[in-house]
Amino acid sequence: MTSYFGPVRNPWNSDYVAGGSSAGSAAAVAAGLCFATVDTDAVGSVRLPAACCGVVGFKGSSDLISMKGILGDQPVDDFVRWMAHAAVTTRSAADTALMLNALADCDDDFAAALARGDRTLRLGVGNNITADAEVKHAFDKAVIVLRNAGYDTRDTAVPFGDPSQGSMASIEVDRAGIAAEAFTDVDVIVLPTLDSTVPTVAEAATSPEQAVSGETTAFANYYSLPVASVPCGFDSHNMPIGLQIVGKPGDERTVLNVAHQYELVAKIGSRHPIA
Repeated sequence: MTSYFGPVRNPWNSDYVAGGSSAGSAAAVAAGLCFATVDTDAVGSVRLPAACCGVVGFKGSSDLISMKGILGDQPVDDFVRWMAHAAVTTRSAADTALMLNALADCDDDFAAALARGDRTLRLGVGNNITADAEVKHAFDKAVIVLRNAGYDTRDTAVPFGDPSQGSMASIEVDRAGIAAEAFTDVDVIVLPTLDSTVPTVAEAATSPEQAVSGETTAFANYYSLPVASVPCGFDSHNMPIGLQIVGKPGDERTVLNVAHQYELVAKIGSRHPIA
């Protein structure tokens, strides 16, 4: 994302972008400048930069964290009103849980829930995704790690739909039916956060969006699904690749639990850019 001060640079390599609208947050957390940030995620604008910068981007269901004080009283259109959710960026699922304990509009103890690793969960592996070779390779390795950790993995379709500016008319009905539609045989769905590797600043400057695509992330906002992006590998330029873990509406605890268990066995999130 290009600001008045120029593009946000990725702390892993300043020739590369840091992602989308919350790029500064992801870059700051990755570089160790702060413990966490509170952001908004409308089409993936926390998860995409988190994936680019090798950190954890998490958004819950739309009512998990109040938007009061984030969007304030400024007028917003229907797209922003429905799609923008409060989110947090951290270095780990455990740090995310601590943030949610402080911010969430509920009494759940998210940090305590991480200690109970439930390997009976059914993980749906997105089988209708398109990704470049390096992203697909990292994703396939992440699935193998989860399978070897004891999870039941099975192919499933990601409910991408059409979460565009003009498709808000049926959003309440669609949200009410998504659990039965997409989670009948699975408890969470996993897929890559980006369908391509992190672009360079020069490459992004030629794109109309000047950022990375939200094609693999916006559906979670449309259906109000809790989702975390965690690091799952690196490309040939040593730039991070992200894995999304998507849960049923209101099931943030399961998303964080799987994210935490993956971090424990994969040990990829323990790598950070050199200051």
